[in-house]
Amino acid sequence: MLPPSAIEAWTYLAVGLVVTALRTYFRVSQVGIRKLQVDDYLVWVAAIFYIAETTAAYSVGAVAHGLANNGISDEARRSLSPDDPEYHLRVIGSKIQLIGWSTYSVLLWALKGSLLCLYLRLVSGLPRSSYNLVYIGFFLIIATFLALLGTIFLECRPFHHNWQINPDPGDACYPASSVRLLIVSLILNVTTDIYLIAIPVSLLWNSTLKLTKRLGLVALFSGSVFVIFCAIFRTVLMIMDPVHGAETAGSWSVRETFVATITTNLPVVFPLFKSWVRPVFNALSSSASLVKNSSGISSIKDLYTFGRSPRNIGRRGVAPTPNPITDITFNESEERMVDGIALQSLERSRESTINRLSDITGKGIRKDVEILVTSEPVTG
Repeated sequence: MLPPSAIEAWTYLAVGLVVTALRTYFRVSQVGIRKLQVDDYLVWVAAIFYIAETTAAYSVGAVAHGLANNGISDEARRSLSPDDPEYHLRVIGSKIQLIGWSTYSVLLWALKGSLLCLYLRLVSGLPRSSYNLVYIGFFLIIATFLALLGTIFLECRPFHHNWQINPDPGDACYPASSVRLLIVSLILNVTTDIYLIAIPVSLLWNSTLKLTKRLGLVALFSGSVFVIFCAIFRTVLMIMDPVHGAETAGSWSVRETFVATITTNLPVVFPLFKSWVRPVFNALSSSASLVKNSSGISSIKDLYTFGRSPRNIGRRGVAPTPNPITDITFNESEERMVDGIALQSLERSRESTINRLSDITGKGIRKDVEILVTSEPVTG
């Protein structure tokens, strides 16, 4: 029977793959398979390495019994014969740890790259400074990825010392608990995640969207906060308990990559989830309306869905947009729409969206009328 940690890891993997598949289904239904973009393929690169990472994390306990070339005294190293089963377990465990680090790194950085490719589409039409934010992000992602791989594969020389038992190869050659590798990985991971959060937050926070919508969108694009928490917790576990922390940290690495997979796909797949949930809320709203109207004490204006307010209920009791918090569609003509408002318009001057009509009346009074042109989601 599988241990609880293994059941948890495989369940996370199944959910992550389902969410990735739903993202692809939604994108294909919107733009067709031939018009999928780089980010749509990168999430599947990440999914492949997610399978490999989960397998490696499971093998740490199931195959190597949590052993590696660390957490053993010099005397025990000298007394351990190459023919001893423990010796073999420690060698294979160290190699599994190297595989785990490699798959973990490719998985996370593929997801980071996918987010940047998505941002590049979202800022299309915005000022050059918005593009620069994304281009700097690409440079940061590539540089940190190479730095992390260099630390994993070049820190311990010669390379076979990564699974050497006797003599002691030193901390740099402990793939399961190398403090230097842990710190470097944490710094690079957290730095890139913070930057990935800063890009959409800076664009949305300075926009003219309502505060509730801005907060909703910021939350939607800030899922990396949970990834940062998991990375920090994982690193602390391994540093505090280098002997037994590797197996526990393996479970946390799976949790970290699971959260990263969900939060990366969520901004794209969110409209699909909302389209499934909306009929339920509409039915509940209709039922509540019938109950209240039967008592003669309320009208439809008393019923608000999440994100709506009395101010944006029209004369007929219908909100001007069906998207209460956010709606991101990625079809050919509207792939940069956020809640029915194109991101390109967030930083445009008011002169580009307001037409002033002047009318001189018979009494010589000048009348200025402002017409605010807004975008609404394309339906059908």
